[in-house]
Amino acid sequence: MTSSRGRRLPRRITQLLVGLFLYGIGIAFMIRGAIGAAPWDVLSQGVARHVPLTFGTITILISIVVLLLWLPLRQRFGIGTVLNALLVGPSADVGLLLIPVNQSLWLRIGFFIFGLLVLSAATGLYIGAHFGPGPRDGLMTGLHARTGWPIWVVRTGLEVTVVAVGWSLGGNVGIGTLAFALLVGPLCQYFMRIFAVRLDGGEKAAPV
Repeated sequence: MTSSRGRRLPRRITQLLVGLFLYGIGIAFMIRGAIGAAPWDVLSQGVARHVPLTFGTITILISIVVLLLWLPLRQRFGIGTVLNALLVGPSADVGLLLIPVNQSLWLRIGFFIFGLLVLSAATGLYIGAHFGPGPRDGLMTGLHARTGWPIWVVRTGLEVTVVAVGWSLGGNVGIGTLAFALLVGPLCQYFMRIFAVRLDGGEKAAPV
């Protein structure tokens, strides 16, 4: 098993880094869609209206705060967790610089759909590399483990909270926010099945 993991390490590292970069690009396309952002991005957008920092920088800072919340939950960091916190924000800033603004409604809807697909595929890539969950996913599973509440209750509670705070600060809540909530789970599950790396040469390990 160890030798099998070692042979797959270059692929796993590449998959992790590509996945994290594309995750930020997916976020940028959805934001440029301007029909409603994903819950945590609504929060970053709202904060960005009140501080002289880029969206990506704020995303990094929020990720660091979320990781600090892992400590009382006794969650373990993976290298993928740390890289997620540090790399997604800058790649989102790159996308926001390159993707045009103030486009027609139909093009913006296309941006959002494309961004959601890219983000979902990126999630399958980085989770399938088995280097640890993202900061927000780890917070969700940590709260589930400590409270015993169902995953869906914890996730819904977290996302409703961050949307409410982000919206109150001026973040963009709209039909895209609802579409993200309904579609991201099934899409991510589909892509995780495709990109999960076999660690033992046999069945694919369940994504972290």
